[in-house]
Amino acid sequence: MGAVQGTAVQGTAVGGTVDAVNRLTARWADTATGGTVFSAAGVWPLLALLADGASGDARAELADAVGLPADQAATSARELLAALGSMPGLRSALGLWTRRELALREEWRTGLPAYTHGVLTDDLPSGQRALDAWAAERTDGLIERMPIALDADVVMVLASALALRTEWPRPFEELLVSPDAGPWRGRRLAGLRRTGVRLDRAGMTSGPHGYVTELKVPGGNGIDVHLLLGEQRMAPGQVLGTGVAALARQVAVVPSGQLPYGDVGPGLRIEQQRCATPQPPELSVTTVAYDMSARHDLLDQPGLFGLTTAMDTADGHFPGISPAPLAIGKAQQSAVAQFGALGFRAGAVTAVAPAPGGARPDLRCTTTVVTARFDRPFGFLAVHRESRLVLTAGWVTEPMPYQ
Repeated sequence: MGAVQGTAVQGTAVGGTVDAVNRLTARWADTATGGTVFSAAGVWPLLALLADGASGDARAELADAVGLPADQAATSARELLAALGSMPGLRSALGLWTRRELALREEWRTGLPAYTHGVLTDDLPSGQRALDAWAAERTDGLIERMPIALDADVVMVLASALALRTEWPRPFEELLVSPDAGPWRGRRLAGLRRTGVRLDRAGMTSGPHGYVTELKVPGGNGIDVHLLLGEQRMAPGQVLGTGVAALARQVAVVPSGQLPYGDVGPGLRIEQQRCATPQPPELSVTTVAYDMSARHDLLDQPGLFGLTTAMDTADGHFPGISPAPLAIGKAQQSAVAQFGALGFRAGAVTAVAPAPGGARPDLRCTTTVVTARFDRPFGFLAVHRESRLVLTAGWVTEPMPYQ
């Protein structure tokens, strides 16, 4: 079950899929609270493959979640997986494991990438170790374990893995930052600073909920990280949603070189300074390093992911996948993101585990996520530059301490 290979993101078909994935990112952001990181690009292909094999209300809900007709979902998922596999700096993989006794529809199974299908045995500890090893290997060690745990009711696991890495052509300078105001006042933080002449790297946009300052930090392999700082009253979803809208060119970002003097946006100031000799315009950026992780139970928000009906184990919902009745028993994602002086790394593993449907009770599990909240958070989007596909999104509330 190796990395999915394919061609670059291009064409209207994949372009429509990019829009659908980015819309799912924005819808998730509307529900985000506290420090967190999430990859809609890891969730979307799984939902699309499930939609292809679903029926009835489950099929309609999954199609609505992926933003495409169900009969187009599997093709779009394969195109996206192939495109992800071709992006420099990004590893993408899909895995499927089933119990031997679970029959699969041949037309659904053969639509998956080659070398994807493995077997689940009755040896649950050994099976869990194998799934954990797959997650760690496919994410370069960023995610050490599969987000779901095997038990006797898991008859199938469908998982995706993403790992991205980009390095800054010009590293940041590391320094101590100790703000004298705001929520981080007096704290010793791992600061990052860089100056340059590209004023278009920073800009300001006005979304429906307020002003957002955007800073683009370009990576050397076509993956950029967009830092987004909104007005203090704005929620994470409003700030991140504005960033997604800017990617879709639904709102305009005015480069800092075209803005007037003064405080022109959140955290963005333009002023004139005296100097001894003629100097070109300069963009000076100060931010903080972060290293964050999050775990999401998709069944805590089943409506967002089109899984409400599919969770009902009183019936089967995926006749296009297997003649055996199946319902969704578990669906979770683990994600990490690291932003530092030299570059950016992120990883995500998403897994769904159908359980037998019919007479069995609903055995879905939930997890509790504890988050830290700060008064002045900021968002980020890790973006494939050419296609504008959001690979990872997050909300930073806890910067790294200065060492």
